[in-house]
Amino acid sequence: MSELNRGGDPQVDVRWRLLHKLSGWAALVAALLFRRNLAEEFLLLRFSGILHSGPQAFPGSAADWFTLLRTHPLIGLTFLNLFDMVNYALVGLIFLGLCQALFRVNKSAMTLAMALTLVAVAVYAASNQAFALLSLSGQYAVATTDAQRSGLLAAGQALLAIHNSSANYGNGPYVSFLFVSLAGLIIAVVMLRSNVFGKFAAWMGILANFFGLSYYLTLAFVPSMSVIPLSLSAPFLLIWYLVVGRRLLRLGSTFSTLDGVVSWTR
Repeated sequence: MSELNRGGDPQVDVRWRLLHKLSGWAALVAALLFRRNLAEEFLLLRFSGILHSGPQAFPGSAADWFTLLRTHPLIGLTFLNLFDMVNYALVGLIFLGLCQALFRVNKSAMTLAMALTLVAVAVYAASNQAFALLSLSGQYAVATTDAQRSGLLAAGQALLAIHNSSANYGNGPYVSFLFVSLAGLIIAVVMLRSNVFGKFAAWMGILANFFGLSYYLTLAFVPSMSVIPLSLSAPFLLIWYLVVGRRLLRLGSTFSTLDGVVSWTR
C-alpha cells in the first residue's frame, strides 16, 4: 500500500530506520564538535595553567612533530586536525540520512547533494596528513642510522608542507568545505517542500550554509573579513544540527507499520 504521512510527504521504508537513528546521533555529536578549533583551545588552556602537561605551542620542525606524536599522540593528532576528519565523517552520515528522508521529495537534488557530500568527505580524508605523520613518527623512533632518520625527516617535512597549505585552504579543505556547504544548502532548500523537518529547520540550514558559502566571496574580495561569514554561520549550523538530529531520531523510532511501509507518527 502507498500512503502519505500527515504532512503530505511520502512514507519512509522501515529498512532505513537504523540509518535515521545513526544520522540523528551523528547530528547531535557534530553539534558538539563542528568547526571547533580544538588545537587553539588546548593551547589556551595550557597557557592559562588549567592544563599542566603537553606542548605550549605548535611544533616547528618535523623532528618536533615526531616527538609530540610519540609522547602525546592524541594531542599531536588534534593539532593535525584529526577531529576535522571525524567531523566530516559525521556530516557525511547526517547528510546521507537527510538525503534518504527527502529523496522522494526531489530525487535529482538529493542525488546531487549526496554526490557533493561524498566527494567532500573523500577529498578531506585524502588531504589530511595526521595518520601519515603518525606512521613516520613511529618509524623515526626505531630508525637505527642517520640516513634513515634524515630520510624520514625529509618525508615528514614534505607532508607538513602539504598540511600547512591545506590549513590555509590552499586545496583539500577549501574544496571540501565548498562542496559540503553546497550540499547542505541544497538539502535545506528541499526541506522547505517537506513537512518532515519543518520550515524552521529548513531556514536554519539555508542560513547556515548561505553564510558558509559567503566565506568564499569575502575570501576573494575582502580577505581580512573572511572570518565574519563563518562566525555568522556557526550558530545557525549548531541549531540546524540539533533540530535535524532530533527529527532524524524520531524518524528512526516512531513508526507505525503497514504492509512493509511505514508512516511517521508525530
